[in-house]
Amino acid sequence: MRRYSILVDVLLLLAFFSSAPWSAMASSHCRQTNSGEIRPHSVTITEFGAVGDGVTLNTKAFQNAIFYLNSFSDKGGAKLFVPAGRWLTGSFDLVSHLTLWLDKDAVILGSTNSDDWPVVDSLPSYGQGRELPGGRHRSLIYGQNLTDVVITGDNGTIDGQGSIWWNWFRSKTLDYTRPHLVELMNSTGIVISNLTFLNSPFWTIHPVYCSHVIIQNITILAPLDSPNTDGIDPDSSDAVCIENCYISTGDDLISIKSGWDEYGVSFGRPSRNITIHKLTGHNINGSGIAIGSEMSGGVSEVHAENLYFFNSSTAIIIKTASGRGGYVRNIYISNVTLSNVETALRFYSNFSEHPDDYYDRKALPVIERITVKDVTGDNIKVAGFLEGIEGASFRNVCLLNVTLKVTSESPWTCSYVQGYSDSVSPEPCKALKKIPEDVSDCYSLSNYLWCLRTQKRNSWLHSW
Repeated sequence: MRRYSILVDVLLLLAFFSSAPWSAMASSHCRQTNSGEIRPHSVTITEFGAVGDGVTLNTKAFQNAIFYLNSFSDKGGAKLFVPAGRWLTGSFDLVSHLTLWLDKDAVILGSTNSDDWPVVDSLPSYGQGRELPGGRHRSLIYGQNLTDVVITGDNGTIDGQGSIWWNWFRSKTLDYTRPHLVELMNSTGIVISNLTFLNSPFWTIHPVYCSHVIIQNITILAPLDSPNTDGIDPDSSDAVCIENCYISTGDDLISIKSGWDEYGVSFGRPSRNITIHKLTGHNINGSGIAIGSEMSGGVSEVHAENLYFFNSSTAIIIKTASGRGGYVRNIYISNVTLSNVETALRFYSNFSEHPDDYYDRKALPVIERITVKDVTGDNIKVAGFLEGIEGASFRNVCLLNVTLKVTSESPWTCSYVQGYSDSVSPEPCKALKKIPEDVSDCYSLSNYLWCLRTQKRNSWLHSW
């Protein structure tokens, strides 16, 4: 019944997309892809003994099929077809030049036996598992050091059956950090498209140390009370494009990361050049788009536009803390529609989880050149809670053309933040002054502010 109601929401929101004023922008912000391109070699999972009854464990079938297809990686690549059925499996690895294709009635089911999710080393940019010291369970679909991998289909489904993991997490009976549903490491040329992802044990899609990643036309669903079931988490990755996605989970819809405290600083791989276009979704515990809290390797050049968040806790959040180090800079967010959201914009500088006691308490993050433009919202409780860090004020925060119908008597709270604003309602805090003298202070707004200043100067001259 719950899934039925969620699917109804999806249909309603697809209708919203078709009627929204920006829906006419049909051109893809990602490079045009042909995820249905025919590979010269193809096999079906049943050829390797798989049984789609939802009961038979098919881990060996997936592993053997992909091992066989790896022999074609230098011959144009290969395709593994998963037909209609319910295909229970443990973790399996992908290979380069591979397309994993799911039929519209195909469901890949994650095993509910933790032994079918092997334990692997922690990520070097984290120093330990994200939840517990030591290693972490490997994702259901996994790969590293890959090139040219496509995970797609005719809107088939990958279901992590995560409820058992959520119960273990709540009861504190886990020995290792929970697995993701899909994780690709140190890889390039990745496309994930035209699929539905359900009930991830932990974060759903996690590209880490990757380049040139496209995530397009997907749906991600998990119960709103499921713990830490982020939708998409680009992590120390660059040239990532996320487009036309609907996400409803128990935590952040998209969370951009780059390593944790001293480990992220030492590893030194930022997340940068990330585009998010046409994202819709909701949650009750997380945010629409988050940066951090693990951002110690740096995050920059993030462009997000055409966003719709509803019935949610927070729309946009930057999460950091003393000891993180790193930076968040050159962020541009525009064309945002909000409905029934508690906090529209939040900078949270006291996200104080640390991997161990060896982090540098004097490592203060640099947060600068954050632009939020063209935002409307109904039934918003708080417009903004902007909390910087003493000794490391957040600089050049620019808000333009923001109109929010706010229910709180105190719509804005600001500390240790400096920036600019124009055409913002309700009136923002005094720390956000009027248009800057140097238009380059506001990221990606030089032409806009120059025209605005010219218009105001001409208006003054005419009145004089």
